[in-house]
Amino acid sequence: MSDQPVDYHPMWAELGLDLPMHDALLEAVGGMYGATFMSQTNRPEGMGYLDFVMSEVHGLRIKELHDFRKAGGKVVGTYCLYVPEELIRAAGAWSVGICAGAEWAYDEVEQILPRNTCALIKSMVGFKLGKVCPYLEEADLLIGETTCDGKKKAYEELGKLQNLHVLELPQMKREKDLAFWRSELVDLVATLEELTGKKVTAESLKVAIKEVNDKRRALQRVNAARAADPAPISGLDSLLAVQVAFYDDVPRFTQMMNALADELEKRAADGVGAAAKGAKRVLITGTPMALPNWKLHELVEKAGGVVVGEEMCTGSRYYEKLVDEDATTIDEMLDGIAAKYLDINCACFTPNEGRIDDVIRMAKELGADGVIDYSLQFCGLYEIESTSVDAAVREADLPVLKITTDYSAEDVGQLATRIEAFLEML
Repeated sequence: MSDQPVDYHPMWAELGLDLPMHDALLEAVGGMYGATFMSQTNRPEGMGYLDFVMSEVHGLRIKELHDFRKAGGKVVGTYCLYVPEELIRAAGAWSVGICAGAEWAYDEVEQILPRNTCALIKSMVGFKLGKVCPYLEEADLLIGETTCDGKKKAYEELGKLQNLHVLELPQMKREKDLAFWRSELVDLVATLEELTGKKVTAESLKVAIKEVNDKRRALQRVNAARAADPAPISGLDSLLAVQVAFYDDVPRFTQMMNALADELEKRAADGVGAAAKGAKRVLITGTPMALPNWKLHELVEKAGGVVVGEEMCTGSRYYEKLVDEDATTIDEMLDGIAAKYLDINCACFTPNEGRIDDVIRMAKELGADGVIDYSLQFCGLYEIESTSVDAAVREADLPVLKITTDYSAEDVGQLATRIEAFLEML
């Protein structure tokens, strides 16, 4: 690989990006990344791979997608882990997560969405309206999901701008809900086959299931190592690994995460930590943290604590459960995929006791001293569910801190004070 920097501007221009605004975004994210991640001490060497990925976040990976499409391939953009990556890969397409973790083009967004819409949804629409996300512009198809009313209605607006398929996610987990969800996946397969011109076969689906499960297994290893004291990896770096998992090449990412896990297991055995031994250990639960949303982890760890787990969609919900690999027919594999994805404990479900059980179990397994219950402002699902989550955590004799915030830096000082006080109380 050449050491000379590559000018990707011609490729970005071909994609129709707003180049001055895109340059400003990259400069801001790059500065934020350097200040947040590169200032950490005693990081695992394996994090060098993720540092490189982030340095080429809109460069080399976009070129891979660009070249794939020029060779006839199709790229599918997703906004949520309820979209089965296995089906996308089995149809011969590549799956990428779409940017939705920073404030952008809110002035344009608020012309079509209410101001009191949650930050994730406003960001999701803002990156499209602002023409600064090459992943969006490389996507031949976007797949949305009805995990909340806000996203459901926002997808109607996005659908006016780009090819979009919406999965209707049931809000309960009864047998008839599972049957309905499976029927939605059958419809998705038909859409993907039409997009790629390739049939999903038992062979291609079995390979895809194994590939995506292997990625989850690698992340399971990385995160299991965090149970050690001292924690061999920071919460910031662990969060980054899951965020990158949504859009990196699957076999390559799996290989690099297994190498990182090897290193973390050795560090744990040798007592080498990214945080001090005895540092206060925090489990975070709540709404997902899409790139580049690192605010809460940074505040906790700059205050001397360490985040040892995330019960959220950019955390354990992404990698904890696997799709059954024993099935041999397409019908059986679809049964397994439907069952696995419906078993994710998002706050969109009612009732949702499984999430509460997961929080308590993870806190115990990872040796957490306390729990932070995190909600994005105006996210009614998680803000309402926090009542039962907080009560259950307290009943388990664990301190809990509820935080409601957005993507801005306006409340950083206030949050830092609250988090410092929480860690001192622990």
